[in-house]
Amino acid sequence: MRFRGWIPLVLLAVLILAVGAYTAVRQDAFLTEYNLNNLLLATMPLALVAIGQTNALLVGGFDISVAALVTMCVVTASFTLKPDETTFALFLGSLAILGVGLATGIFNATLIRVLRLPSIIATLGTFSILQGAALLLRDHPEGPINSDVIDALNTSIGFMPVAFIGVIVLVVLADLWLYRSRTGMAVRAVGLDETSARRLGMSTGRIVFLAFVVCSVMASIAGFYESAEVQIGSPTIGAYALTSIAAAVLGGASLAGGRGSFVGALLAALFLTEIGNVLPLFSQPTEYAAMTIGVLILLALVLYQLPELIARWRSGRQTVGRLQAREGEAPAA
Repeated sequence: MRFRGWIPLVLLAVLILAVGAYTAVRQDAFLTEYNLNNLLLATMPLALVAIGQTNALLVGGFDISVAALVTMCVVTASFTLKPDETTFALFLGSLAILGVGLATGIFNATLIRVLRLPSIIATLGTFSILQGAALLLRDHPEGPINSDVIDALNTSIGFMPVAFIGVIVLVVLADLWLYRSRTGMAVRAVGLDETSARRLGMSTGRIVFLAFVVCSVMASIAGFYESAEVQIGSPTIGAYALTSIAAAVLGGASLAGGRGSFVGALLAALFLTEIGNVLPLFSQPTEYAAMTIGVLILLALVLYQLPELIARWRSGRQTVGRLQAREGEAPAA
C-alpha cells in the first residue's frame, strides 16, 4: 500500500484517540469497562457491513440492500434462534440466516452481471423486496432471541469482545490479501478498469459476482450481532445502507472503484460508533451524529482526492504556461 493509502488509516486512528482522550478527561464513564465493551459490541454490525461494502466498492459498485438484509436476518433469527431450542436446532437456525445472506448475494450478483443492471438500481430493488418481506414476517417487534446465542456472541475478555479481536485479525489478513496477492490485484484492477482487466485475461465477471456475494454474506453475519443487540425480531432496525458506504469511504475506498482498505473500514466504523457513544455522555442530541457523518464524508472525499486535485491543477498551469509561451513566440517568428 502506497503512502497515500496510509492517510485514511492514520487520520482515523488519530481521530479515534483524540475523541476518546477528550471524552475521557471530561466524562469518567467513558473509560469504564462496561462502556468500552458496549462501544466495541455496537461497532460490530457496522464494521461487518462496511467490510462487505468495501468489497462492492472495490469492483466499482454499491450495495444498498445491506440495510434491509440485516433487518431480514434479525427477523429470521427471531424464528430460527428461539429460546429453549436445542443446540442442533440453533446450528440449523444459524445456517438459515447465513443462507438468507448467500441467497441475497447470488440474487444481486445475477442482476448485476447476468442482466447487466446498474448495481445501485439492482440492490435498491432487492432492498425493497427484503424490507417488505421483513415487515410481512414481523409487522412489529416480537420474537425474543435465544439468550445463550446472545451470550456467545457477546463473549468478552475484559472489555474486549472476542468477536472484535476476530474482526481485527480478519481485516489485517484481508488487506494483506488485497495488496500482496495476485487475486487481490485482480480485484483492484477490475474496479479501476474492467475492460482492460478483461483484456489481460482476468475473470472480471466472476470477481464482481463474488464481491457482491461476499458483501451480502458479511451483512448476514452482521445480522447476528444486530440480533444480539436488539434481542428481538424487529423489522425497523438495521439502517446501514448509507453508513456502511460512509465507513468504507472514510476508510479509504474510492467511489469509482479500485481502491479501499478493510482495516480502514473497521477504523471508520469504530469512529462513527464512537461519535454515537460519546454524544449522550455530553447530553447532546444523537441527530448530531448523522450530521457529523455527512460532513466527514465530504471532508474525506476532498482530503483523499487532494493529491489528484493538486496534480491536475499543476498540469493545468503547465499547459497554460506552454500555450502562453507559444503565443509569445508566434509574433517573433
